[in-house]
Amino acid sequence: MALERYRAKRDFTRTPEPAGSAPQPSAGSPLLFCVQKHLASHLHYDVRLEHHGVLLSWAVPKGPSLDPAVKRLAMRVEDHPLEYGDFEGVIPEGYGAGVVMQWDHGTWRPEVADVDEALRKGDLKFQLDGYKLKGSWVLVRTRGYGRRGARAPAEDGDGRSWLLIKHRDEWSGALDITEFAPRSVKSDRDLEEILAADAPATWASGRPGGQIGTALAALVEKAAGRRRQSVVGRRESVGRAGKTRRRSGG
Repeated sequence: MALERYRAKRDFTRTPEPAGSAPQPSAGSPLLFCVQKHLASHLHYDVRLEHHGVLLSWAVPKGPSLDPAVKRLAMRVEDHPLEYGDFEGVIPEGYGAGVVMQWDHGTWRPEVADVDEALRKGDLKFQLDGYKLKGSWVLVRTRGYGRRGARAPAEDGDGRSWLLIKHRDEWSGALDITEFAPRSVKSDRDLEEILAADAPATWASGRPGGQIGTALAALVEKAAGRRRQSVVGRRESVGRAGKTRRRSGG
């Protein structure tokens, strides 16, 4: 099954991530894509393309680049359920523990006749139409070939390493899109704000997955401080309102 590896890695009683329903064909509807900015033990960007009712997924450590001269490492990971394409929030513990942002989303279309064959060969050309990423791109496998067709590179040792490259077109350029547009397209929050809107106190004991990156540890502290300031501010506001009512005899 396409989602067996995804589900095997997660305890859905402890994570807000979707378990995923049975994959359904798209039946001619536009194919979805998303890029999720994920701060866990390290920061990376997860590029996901809808195909056969699931999201094909690659983890891109440095994020997408609009510069055709820049080749970004993209590690093929397990397929994710379609519902994951709308996920934004905090994974408090276990596999992938950290903060997930909906950095970009939109639709995609292949520039090849057969996506499965392109995956098997390790050369998938496609068009993106998102808020931040647009135009023609390619994912190229760098070494090895999966022994069991298109699905094999997802976690097997063969063919897991790919490159994400922007083709030269009207949407390419030298702009660092990850620096220029760092916030969520879903909530307009940054990672700290997403964490602060959740419950950073849950991170105080039992660091996520038994380990936590330096950047994530700092973010947790900042988000917890922001949360405390927000609570104090609301209490002070309520106190001032109460005093005003008492003075007015209300």
